Amino acid sequence: MFNSTIRTSQTVPSVLLHVWVGSYFEGIVGTSSNFWGAVHRFRVSILWVLGASAFFFVVWTLRFSPYRSDLLLDTYLQMAGGLIAFTFAANALVRFRGTHDRVSLILAFGFVLAALIEAATAMTAYREAYQAPTGPLHVSLAWMAGRTLLAVLLIVALGVERKKPIARDAGREIAAATLLVGGVAYLISVIYFTVPPMRIHTDSILPRPWDLMLAALFLVSAVGYSWRLNRVESAFDRSLYFAAVLNVACHLAASESQQPLDAPYILSHFLMVASYAIVLGGTLLENAHLFDEVSRLAKSDSLTGLANHRRLIEVLDAELQRSGRTGRRFSVLLLDLDGLKKINDRLGHLVGSRAIQRVGYVLRNYCRASDTAARYGGDEFALVLPEAGEDEALQAAARICERVNNDGEKPVISVSVGVAVYPRDGTTIERLLSVADHNLYDMKLHDHRGVRHMRFAAGQTT
Repeated sequence: MFNSTIRTSQTVPSVLLHVWVGSYFEGIVGTSSNFWGAVHRFRVSILWVLGASAFFFVVWTLRFSPYRSDLLLDTYLQMAGGLIAFTFAANALVRFRGTHDRVSLILAFGFVLAALIEAATAMTAYREAYQAPTGPLHVSLAWMAGRTLLAVLLIVALGVERKKPIARDAGREIAAATLLVGGVAYLISVIYFTVPPMRIHTDSILPRPWDLMLAALFLVSAVGYSWRLNRVESAFDRSLYFAAVLNVACHLAASESQQPLDAPYILSHFLMVASYAIVLGGTLLENAHLFDEVSRLAKSDSLTGLANHRRLIEVLDAELQRSGRTGRRFSVLLLDLDGLKKINDRLGHLVGSRAIQRVGYVLRNYCRASDTAARYGGDEFALVLPEAGEDEALQAAARICERVNNDGEKPVISVSVGVAVYPRDGTTIERLLSVADHNLYDMKLHDHRGVRHMRFAAGQTT
């Protein structure tokens, strides 16, 4: 007992020392991580400040530029912006149908209304360009209304998504979004038609101070979408953030415009169209990704990640056509997981599903790149071996069975295999699968040890 006490008294300080040293180094690592994170944020902030300073310098220089754009160029810009907005709206609705994302739905309707308002602005500006001004210049109400609508809807979409990100009833959500966007558009139009005309102060430091209000609204949305990127990350979400930033720049440039078609005015319209193009590009990339994912899921098994029955038939049909042209052989293996019902009864269906996944993992990782593994049925699998005869097929089957039986997990599982070779055992999909299935169950029932009727299993299910 005395010796035991001595050992204990010697162990406690060493344990305390170990804990203290571990905590010390963990604190150093944590402090280092926080330090480099702060350095990275500081560098990003410096880059933003430099970029903003350069932009303000360019805008201030353009203010005193004698450049005056052709009215036709501005009309084309606004028409291009409207077409891009309509295209984005259509793609955003497609994205909503696939993901039920409320942000996509709200912004789709918002961009449609903004495009309609911008089209009306372009036609009005084109008509007024040939009329001599009879008084002080004013900011277009249509411009302010359309841009305010888009900025407000960007913020509203964030709030709606934060409360309920995913729509459940698509039809009801579309109706609700229509009412929401229509209500916001109505309130904005009422406000702008009740306020006095927004005069352009040509001799002021800020000729169009009202545009600073829109820049502030888009800045709020940019901050919101930058925070949103911490929760969701996709091409669509990143494009919304960059579009909001470009719209901030758009209205900062517009605030320095002293008259229509001057350099800051045209720059602001270029930035507006660029923001629309970025959002459209992000939506197209995201939709392409979604379509690829849907196509992959349509041809793969959700439990194992292998090809499904539909994909298996496509591969077999392609192999039949290719082998018919070249005269080369190929083989089909059908594999059956032994004793799955016993596993489900004794250990539960979760363990049974895991056993199926284990077989799928072996087929996915221990076959040739040219082979196609598929889940044929509940506990049945298929493997297509291009340019492989019976010997190669039996070797592949033995290798697979050994891997399944010795994968290191419990319970130990085994598989039985049936082989069919083209053209010896058949020249159609149905015939090849029938022969392989017959050989499989002949092995399973009679436990033959011959070359063609051997049971490829190294152990029994436990």
